Formats: sequence, structure tokens, C-alpha cells
Amino acid sequence: MADEDLERPVVSRNGTQLPAYTKTYYFKQLIDHTNPSLGTFSQRYWHTYEFYEPGGPIILSTPGEVDASGYTSYLTNSTLNGRIAQELNGSTIVLEHRFFGSSNPYDDLSVSSLRVHTVQQAINDLAYFAQHVQLPMPGGDAVQPGNAPWVLMGGSYAGALTSYTMANATDVFYAAYASSAVVQPIVNFWGYFEPIRQSMPANCSADIAAVIAHVDTVLTANVSADVLALKKTFGLDGLAHNDDFAAALQQPLYSWQSLQPDSGPGQAFYKFCDALEVKNGVGAPAEGWGLDYALATWGAYWVNTYFAQICGHDDDETCLGTYDTSSIFWTEDYTPNAARSWDWLTCTQFGFDFTGAPINQPTIASRVVTPAWTERQCGYRFPGAWGSSADVAAPNAGALLAAYSGWNTTTSRLIFANGQRDPWREATVAADGATNAGSTAQPHLLSDGFHCSDLLVREGAASAKVKAVQDQAVEIMKGWIAEWAPSA
Repeated sequence: MADEDLERPVVSRNGTQLPAYTKTYYFKQLIDHTNPSLGTFSQRYWHTYEFYEPGGPIILSTPGEVDASGYTSYLTNSTLNGRIAQELNGSTIVLEHRFFGSSNPYDDLSVSSLRVHTVQQAINDLAYFAQHVQLPMPGGDAVQPGNAPWVLMGGSYAGALTSYTMANATDVFYAAYASSAVVQPIVNFWGYFEPIRQSMPANCSADIAAVIAHVDTVLTANVSADVLALKKTFGLDGLAHNDDFAAALQQPLYSWQSLQPDSGPGQAFYKFCDALEVKNGVGAPAEGWGLDYALATWGAYWVNTYFAQICGHDDDETCLGTYDTSSIFWTEDYTPNAARSWDWLTCTQFGFDFTGAPINQPTIASRVVTPAWTERQCGYRFPGAWGSSADVAAPNAGALLAAYSGWNTTTSRLIFANGQRDPWREATVAADGATNAGSTAQPHLLSDGFHCSDLLVREGAASAKVKAVQDQAVEIMKGWIAEWAPSA
């Protein structure tokens, strides 16, 4: 749906003119659910009752770690949220997550302020909102849980939050849908690159793996002249630290996710692969061109095209270096700053450090990059958060797993949906190592999609398997909502 359409007044199915989808509302949310005496902050939300009829579900979602004002399309039937609302006579809500956008309990992102930025506080936000909001619609003061079936939906981190909330706030949300839900907190998250390696063109994968193996050999031997020559191949001889250089080579791989599902199959990613694999108009065979050609062409691509795209006019160290502790970048605590707010959650709870694969696994990311590379930066960003020493700046992923069960949640009326080509797949219930196969009460739906593909109706039009997941989800929700009975 085009932005201009979101800003126009909405006409309900009975002909009533409603506010535009972009109309912003505010809810008084508790700053700290363990200490209500600290007061409240204004949490933004967006809402429509375009398709609502009494008895229909209230469908709540949060986009998670972003400014939610850009996600008002999730009120509409261009998304699975809106399609479910349309077919089940529901109302849709988008709620902004604390510490993102304009929903900030405090006016800075200091360590002191971020103490109330936890997964559990976010779970409590969702529950408290559902229990206390008076929605701006007829009868909106009488649709709290117990009076109406509430459905919680989310994707990626918000998908994990959906699963965690269903496990933790068991009497609030009747049913839920979690897309690409990263429920399994993993510190050494080398699995991020596995779906990319498995799904990308074989020739590109082979040549990237060959280059990375060479990079790791040179960096591990650490012969100064050889290391300098290697860095010069990529025009990165200004990077002083070898792990920064190794981490920089991960950058082209991230475009596999960043253009999914919004722009079709990763144009930036495939431009990178084409630079390596197309020679004189001819594509490489499945085994690639081999190390020498791949190294030279990848280096030329960095020097002539890619570095300027990601770094602009910055030098190597300014753009890609991570060791300058004097840089104000680390502790800029203004709001909003979505990157810093998300870093707090990964540094303290989730982990998700993007590393090279174990030695017995093929890898397209350097093994020189370890969790220590990320955790050092966590210490720079949030000094004092782990005590007096940055050396202990490690996420407590174990506590998160123990609290909400990760892959092994037994929650009922919770749909998990995943895409086989999602780089986050290995943190979801669809991971190769996950043993939870799902059940009738907890369906696990799998398509050939990417990250959160199933939440967008247009992705169903592009893939029959994504469409099948969407259709199945709607039918499951219809059955569950038909069984709901008020308890209030």
C-alpha cells in the first residue's frame, strides 16, 4: 500500500468514515512494571476498526526494534494482520516498542535509563496495554481480554516476543502468530550465514568460501607483509586490526536479508555475486572460478564500487574500525537511536553475534570474527552495565532461554511460520538443530520464503508456498476464534 493511501481517511465496511491509518494515539504505559510508583510514559499506537464487528478479534502487533510510525500498513489488508482482521471481523493495532521511535520511558538511552529496557518489560507492556487500553472505536472500552479474543502477532524479534508473551502472560492473549521468530537466543550465532550459504548460487558460495579460507589462513599466520598485501587487495590497508578487516568482509552478505521481502530476491546481494561470477558475459560453473580470480574480483569490487556505497567519504578506520574507545559514537545516548536500543537487547540478553562457522563446518564468514569481537564493543557502548570491567560484557542468553523456553515452548494456539531462505532461520523453530516439531495446538508452517515474507500479502502472490502458509494461518485462526468464549 502506497504511503499516500495510508494518510487518507478510511471507510469501514459499513460505510463509516474513520481516521487515516497514520492517525497516532497515545497510551499511558508503566515505566517499570516491577515498580509502578515510577509513573508512566506515552507509548504510541495506531489503530483501525475498518473491518471490526462486535465479537471479532483484537489483533495487536509491534514491529519491534524500529520506529513504528513506518509500519501503519500492518493495520491494512496488505498484510496478514489485516487479512485476518478482514476475514474474522477484527480490529488491528500497531503498538510501538519501548525505547524505539517516540515511545521512550526516559529522555536518553544511558545505561541507567536502559535498565528498564528488557524483554520482560516489553512482555508486560503488551499485556498491560491489552488489559487497560480504551480503543478509539465504538465499544472500545469493553474489549479487554476476557471480553474479546486478543490475537498477538509479530515477526523476527517481535515474533520471539510474541512467543515469549504467550508463555509468560498466559491469561491475556487467546491466540498468536509468530513469523521468523528468533526465539532461541544464541551468542555464537554462526548459523546466521548458513541459510544464505545453502540458498545462494553455488558458484558464488564456492568462491566466497575459497576467499574466506584464504583470508583466515593469512590472518592466522599473521605475517605482517602478507596481511598488508591482503588488506590492500580490498583497499582496506587502513584497517589496523585483523578482526575488523575480517568482519568487514561479512558486509555484502547482510544484503541477503536487508532486501527481503521488501524488494524481491536481494538485488544488492546478486550484484555482488555477479561481480565475482560473471566473466566476459559468462557465468562461472557451479564450482566457481577459483581462489585467484575470486580474490582479485572481490577486491576490485570493494575498491571500485562497494566501499563508497557503505562508507561514503569516510576512511577505513572511521567506517569499519571498532577499537577507538575515544569516539563519541559509542556512548551517544540521544533518543531516538534504534541501533543503540537494539544493541542493548543483544548485548545484555540475546547475543546473536555474527561469527564464522566451527572448523568442521563450511563457512562463508571468517572464523577470525568471534563473540569477543562483538562483546568488546558492547563494553564500549554500555560502560558499567556489567560491572566495572568491559571484559565481562556478555549477554545472559541462558536466562532468556530458561525463562521463555526458546525452541521448546509448549504454548498452545500459537502459530510459528518460517521461510527456508531466512538468514535468521537457525534461531527459529525451523532451525536444523531444533527438536520441537510442532502440533495441532502449535502449528509450524514452512515456506520457501525469506525473513517475515509471510506477513506481506504480496509475497503470497509471488510464491505459492508463502500463499499456502498465509491461507493455512487464516483457516487455523478462524477455527480458534470460533471456539473462543468470554470469561469476563
